[in-house]
Amino acid sequence: MSKILYYGGQKSGKSLLAEQKIIELAGLKKPFYIATYDNTHGDEEMQERIAKHQSQRIGSFFTIEETFDLLGVIEEEEYYLIDCMSMWILNSMDMSLEELLVYLNVLSRRDATIVFVLNDVNSGVIPMDNISREYVDRTGAIGQKLVSFCDEVYEVKLGLGIQIK
Repeated sequence: MSKILYYGGQKSGKSLLAEQKIIELAGLKKPFYIATYDNTHGDEEMQERIAKHQSQRIGSFFTIEETFDLLGVIEEEEYYLIDCMSMWILNSMDMSLEELLVYLNVLSRRDATIVFVLNDVNSGVIPMDNISREYVDRTGAIGQKLVSFCDEVYEVKLGLGIQIK
């Protein structure tokens, strides 16, 4: 069972490529789509994005909505797409980075095929406010952790996945 990461900027095509990859890997099995967005904020624009993602995957996935407890929903010898780790990071801002890295260590040992999606937020300027800086820093650290245990890593730009590991 393998671990794969797709990362890229907003609207880069990373989710679509990740969906195609897990469907290919699962073969005749129907994979699970773990949606990590906390849908309690009443953000209409995000609702539109979610609806688009849902329409892309109709019939292809079992959907699990889980904002944080990935270990609680990932079973051994199954196939999962986690979209996305960026929302998972946002949902866990009240935890220490060390706790999150330990959590990912445990997740890395789960005998399941997992395709992770992560936004690249580390290529811009340093944010002016503290919470944004902390989020960007955490995203970089979590991204490095994911890369350390993923078998394959793809950077996505303009809908093209470039394998870097």
